[in-house]
Amino acid sequence: MNVFDIEGWLSLIVVFVLLAIKIFAFVNCLLFPAEAYDAAGKLTKAAWAIILGLGVVISVLAVQMPFFISLAFTIAALVYLVDVRPALSGLRRR
Repeated sequence: MNVFDIEGWLSLIVVFVLLAIKIFAFVNCLLFPAEAYDAAGKLTKAAWAIILGLGVVISVLAVQMPFFISLAFTIAALVYLVDVRPALSGLRRR
């Protein structure tokens, strides 16, 4: 085992972790009602579903995609998880 094998395994682990984050964000996006997105003042549910869904599909289908495309969809998933998800979770039904 040499340093290139270790680098390959670490890269593979990072790719799968980032894919898991994108899948989690996409599934979580589908769990909230569309009205919650409007009440929180965020993009619509359809917009987030399209953005996050495209990120998942492209990450799965295009294994050798350019780094900046993967980075853009990863940032979108992290923005959803850090900004939108807490805003949606903070809303309570009355």
